[in-house]
Amino acid sequence: MQYRIDPISENKLSILGFGCMRFPRSRGQIDIVKTEELIIGAVEHGINYFDTAYIYGGCEEALGEIIHKNEIRDQIYLATKLPLGKCQSPEDFDTLFNEQLDRLHTDHFDYYLMHNLSDTKLWKRLCDMGIESWLSTKKDIGQIRQIGFSFHGAQKEFMALLDLYDWDFCQIQYNYINTEYQAGAAGLKRAADKGLPVIIMEPLLGGSLANSLPQKAQKIFRNANHSCSPAEWAFRWLWNQPEITVVLSGMNAAAQLEENLKIASCAVPNMLTEAETAVFQLVVEAFNNSYKIPCTGCNYCMPCPHKVNIPGCFAAYNMSYAVGRFSGFNQYMTSTGATDPSKNYAASQCRKCGKCEKHCPQQIPIIQSLQSVKKRMEPFWYKPMVSMFIKIRERKSKNA
Repeated sequence: MQYRIDPISENKLSILGFGCMRFPRSRGQIDIVKTEELIIGAVEHGINYFDTAYIYGGCEEALGEIIHKNEIRDQIYLATKLPLGKCQSPEDFDTLFNEQLDRLHTDHFDYYLMHNLSDTKLWKRLCDMGIESWLSTKKDIGQIRQIGFSFHGAQKEFMALLDLYDWDFCQIQYNYINTEYQAGAAGLKRAADKGLPVIIMEPLLGGSLANSLPQKAQKIFRNANHSCSPAEWAFRWLWNQPEITVVLSGMNAAAQLEENLKIASCAVPNMLTEAETAVFQLVVEAFNNSYKIPCTGCNYCMPCPHKVNIPGCFAAYNMSYAVGRFSGFNQYMTSTGATDPSKNYAASQCRKCGKCEKHCPQQIPIIQSLQSVKKRMEPFWYKPMVSMFIKIRERKSKNA
């Protein structure tokens, strides 16, 4: 494992951090056994930065249980986030914070973030409630060691936020596709110039840069280096930049952990050759021509009041461009429950209530995008085709 120094705290942080949002699940519940194997394996191989959040659906509790059971708290740097949407009064700060301490079986957080601090207006609202004084107190008594924020918003807002508080670190979405998106490359450089350690989230754009990369883009990578996977290309691009301190990966399988550890073991700043750097521009062009909706599958938009599987619809839509229409339709039928008459999670179920758009960190115009999905993925022959498929399946079931 390679490490980089947090210039403010002088903590020695593993360049590969464990993003604790996508723990393995079984029947909708976190598989604690598999998750424990991953966490312990990560620690044993040198990963020491673990990032979770209050709203990550049971992930704080699972991580806390594993840390406590295995007595590894003093071996890791623990990061979690204050859910700003739940902070409606000054009293909420302590209520939520104390709950997080209990969930994670700890008496302090090494890194504590304002979750999804998207603009200066939101920060002003928090300041009006006394957040600065509250944070100062928590830091003075040692319950918070480093104070930062995770960001999803416009670049100009990120630049302004950097100057509104004496932050100890920041966390941004960044990958070779998103160099001009949200904080972007300019935001990364500005934060580093201010001496802040920068934590990277969504390095694979919700897996799109690893498992769902367009075929043309995959071919470009293979021609450049047939032994290097798309995920390895993406991680090496990030670790090539000295401004980056930690790259988070939401690993939920042993194979992912093994591959990422291997990549991280030899990743150093400025390791890419000029020829390798040029490859990324070709891949970006191929990706942008195929991927139409920048959804990372974070599920912040869910649940939909009308049961639309929003991330599933977008993934299938993108798949239809990146891989082919047949593959896209196949994925769409599966993710929208088309093969089960009792279910309907399709884009056509959208009633344009707008609840989803308020929670999307990517600021996707979800309602408009679902209309595009409906137009492409549910043509006039779609419902008759699904009905025929269901009848064939029922007939086979009866004859079995």
